[in-house]
Amino acid sequence: MAAVSAGARAQQDFQAYPAIDIRDGRVVRLAQGDYARETRYGDDPLAVIRGYAEQGARWLHLVDLDAARAGGYTLAPLLRDIATTTGLRVQTGGGVRSREDVARLLDAGAARVVIGSLAVREPEAVLAWLAEFGAERITVALDTRQDAAGVWRLPVHGWTEDAGVTLDELAVRFEAGGLVHALSTDIARDGMLSGPNLDLYRHLGAIAPRLRVQASGGVRALDDIVAARAQGCAGIVLGRALLEGRFSVAEALSC
Repeated sequence: MAAVSAGARAQQDFQAYPAIDIRDGRVVRLAQGDYARETRYGDDPLAVIRGYAEQGARWLHLVDLDAARAGGYTLAPLLRDIATTTGLRVQTGGGVRSREDVARLLDAGAARVVIGSLAVREPEAVLAWLAEFGAERITVALDTRQDAAGVWRLPVHGWTEDAGVTLDELAVRFEAGGLVHALSTDIARDGMLSGPNLDLYRHLGAIAPRLRVQASGGVRALDDIVAARAQGCAGIVLGRALLEGRFSVAEALSC
């Protein structure tokens, strides 16, 4: 039997991940990760999430923005409600700093725990958790910003500090260590409705072809979903475009 490429596998089971970012209990979006540039979309996250489930969503990407900057995940009660009442599988993160944090979120109902800053600062610890909890239970967020020299850097602490590490270094390291699910946001496009950075995902596919990469940042139209899938991404995170009604979850899934 012929081998199946990573791109072909992504085409076969591409996933759309409606995203809900929460700050102070509200549904919000930040422009380019800037906490001073916040747009609010409502005070009832569960109502929005249930609406996505009713439209056919299978997954939800849930982010605790307060914890992403300060640590201490605060959304466990909401996570339990989602897991028990909507049927959605939840990929969630923000402020994950320890093995205990990972275990706590999994116990609260998370299907996958998203690890961002700590994966950049302490990759060996996260590689150990991959071995312990299993590669299907962890997503590493390699959110990145391109510098003046064209190098993809990896900011941490809610994208507010430069960790001095490159995307290329860590993508290759995590792939070799057994990581399956990686999420990568071009920070410059996040919340800007400027289209996903297909060059970024093409680059990731070239340096770490076994990673199942979720595209994130800039999605504005259904054509962006089609383009990310064609590029070989395994999924795409949908935030502001859904909240503003540019298309529906049902339309996204039809792509």
